[in-house]
Amino acid sequence: MSRAELEGAIRQVPDFPAPGILFFDILPLLKDPKHFSNLTKELSAFANVIDVVAGIEARGLILGSAVALELGKGFVPLRKKGKLPGATFEESYGLEYGNDTLEIQERVLNRGDRVLLIDDVLATGGTLIASVKLIHQCGAVVESVAVALEINELSGRDQFAQNFPDISLHSLFVK
Repeated sequence: MSRAELEGAIRQVPDFPAPGILFFDILPLLKDPKHFSNLTKELSAFANVIDVVAGIEARGLILGSAVALELGKGFVPLRKKGKLPGATFEESYGLEYGNDTLEIQERVLNRGDRVLLIDDVLATGGTLIASVKLIHQCGAVVESVAVALEINELSGRDQFAQNFPDISLHSLFVK
């Protein structure tokens, strides 16, 4: 299956979650087992030498879990505030349509763990930047970041590179 076939399954939803926002829906890729399997393999190819995969709520949890299984690695979730038990680190960030806070459990990663960070979409870069900061607070190292879709006009790649110029950022599709 080609990347073009995968990309063709991504649905565009205007005015969601707020007026003026064009939402790119990857759920059709997850519904079809062949698409989901191929998407997982494509994202897994961006792994260098890693110890663990981390995924960002919400769809990054699904993709990251699948990539971790594909690679035979463990999985660590980054969740919205108040969703994880025990002591956590937290980081607030801006979105295209508001603000939010992510958390990671303080002891879920070991110092020096090498992490592949997975998310569904790169928009403004705020979510990825906050996620890398959280992983660093745990003492781990982000080896690379992989997203299914990058929205080029929102300049998230530029924002990410300004904050983390030494971390490779990979996108399967760019809109």
